[in-house]
Amino acid sequence: MDAPFGTFLLDEAIVIWRTSDGKAHAMKDLCIHRGTALSLGWLKDDCVVCPYHAWQYDRHGECILIPQAPGAKIPSKAKTPKYNCVEKFGIVWVAINEPVYNLPNIQEFNDKKWQFINTGPFEWDSDSSRQIENFTDFGHFPWVHPGLLGNPDRPLVPECKVQVKGSVLHYSIVRPEANNTNDFPIFANEKVVKPERKSVYELHLPYTIILRLGWGGEKGMIYFFTSQPISKNKCRGYCIVGRNYNLDEPESVIQDFEKVIFDQDKRIVESQRPQQVPFDLSEELHLKFDSVAINYRRTMKKEKLYY
Repeated sequence: MDAPFGTFLLDEAIVIWRTSDGKAHAMKDLCIHRGTALSLGWLKDDCVVCPYHAWQYDRHGECILIPQAPGAKIPSKAKTPKYNCVEKFGIVWVAINEPVYNLPNIQEFNDKKWQFINTGPFEWDSDSSRQIENFTDFGHFPWVHPGLLGNPDRPLVPECKVQVKGSVLHYSIVRPEANNTNDFPIFANEKVVKPERKSVYELHLPYTIILRLGWGGEKGMIYFFTSQPISKNKCRGYCIVGRNYNLDEPESVIQDFEKVIFDQDKRIVESQRPQQVPFDLSEELHLKFDSVAINYRRTMKKEKLYY
């Protein structure tokens, strides 16, 4: 990151940048002088320089240089709010207020036996809650992803029991799946008539999922997905895919596969109304196979993690 990067979190404009030691920092994307976006500026001497009048802001959000007033005392108001910021899994995480929960762990992430591939990001005109809930929905696989994740001849969703531990939902499911296609030979299932996949999920509230896939052997996959709540009706999903096999296969195979899957989902999810998941269970109809969504909505409401 050799320049400031501007983005939004919960409708708040944020600028992310690095100092020369490689550490990431985040603060409000606003120069107090005339309200200019600092992300349009540049980096100099470990500071973000405003593009309008070249005021310099340090890692603490303090303005330390006003070129138009050399030698003058800098007003105490000359600053912008600094936000909590950490980097993990190659993603910069920002919390506008004090973080409520710890970030999840993936023990395999630094294991050389595993390869982790960045896919996306996937920008949707929907709330992050809809994007996350879609990731947990098993019932749509045969219809939205036929031949890739499901089969219309096998529409039944196996029983799925959800265990809620604090802010994390734990659940698993074993289901038949379609064979790999010639275009996307990414899964480690054997070429048998009815391959089965075991999927073990951790849903970390509010918008992060760790999914481990297995086929009964040593080969496995790990999906790490998190959704950035840009606003109530806009989000950006980050999906990192790990595997301990086919390490010589081009990364583009998985990247292209996920683009197809997310594009198929995007069309459906962007049509949903309201764009944010209604956390009152009475507002939509739920059946037995919706157990994950029911528990997600109930726990989000209990923890008051939506706006």
